[in-house]
Amino acid sequence: MQGSHVAALVHDQTYRTGLRELVQAHWPEAEVYDPFANHSTSIGYDTRRAREVFLGHIEMCQVFDLLVAYVPEASMGTAIEMWEAHRHAKAVVTITPLVHNWVVQLTSTAVYRDVEAFAHALASGDIDRIVPSP
Repeated sequence: MQGSHVAALVHDQTYRTGLRELVQAHWPEAEVYDPFANHSTSIGYDTRRAREVFLGHIEMCQVFDLLVAYVPEASMGTAIEMWEAHRHAKAVVTITPLVHNWVVQLTSTAVYRDVEAFAHALASGDIDRIVPSP
């Protein structure tokens, strides 16, 4: 959410609505968790609360079937989430122009340059082939 901001700022998070709608339309029964939805004021959390929330999100990455990582620029938090999902053999689908980045390459099950490519992969069934069936 902070990306590479130096100041205590959060990037525009409006992309999340579109991604959630795409995923829910494709998998109506899916439980979609959006960390920003429950923590839109997280930039103001004290260290104790920030640690609690961050570690909780990391644990989720270890158990959910699929992590959709939107990475328009480097993000340390997202990189850790991707690593944890990968380390626990979960599918990681990354939407990013950073296709040559080692973290992206080594932790992602599939990489799409933009949301449109991701939407096409959902519609074509490409992502269904990489997500474990229930």
